[in-house]
Amino acid sequence: MASSTAEIRLSPPTSVNVTDDELTVDLADGRTISVPLEWFPRLVHATTKERANSKLSEDGIHWPDLDEDISVEGLLAGRSSGESQASLKKWIDKRVKTA
Repeated sequence: MASSTAEIRLSPPTSVNVTDDELTVDLADGRTISVPLEWFPRLVHATTKERANSKLSEDGIHWPDLDEDISVEGLLAGRSSGESQASLKKWIDKRVKTA
């Protein structure tokens, strides 16, 4: 039996918008990807200012204040954050201590 794998066409992000419920990324080829914000807990716990401080690259988006990177490939594949609960808890605890 022959099988095929779907090729994911990657295109760089041109803009990103984060609301309280959704992450939306516009790509250079005209596509728009929207996913639930709950897929990315660091963005859920971020302030509006931290969410707005994003850097676009050929491969995805980086939030330097949050140490969060999300790839276009991951978004197109429907992958949410792979961060463990233990790692997220450690990150949240560190934020509380420095606040």
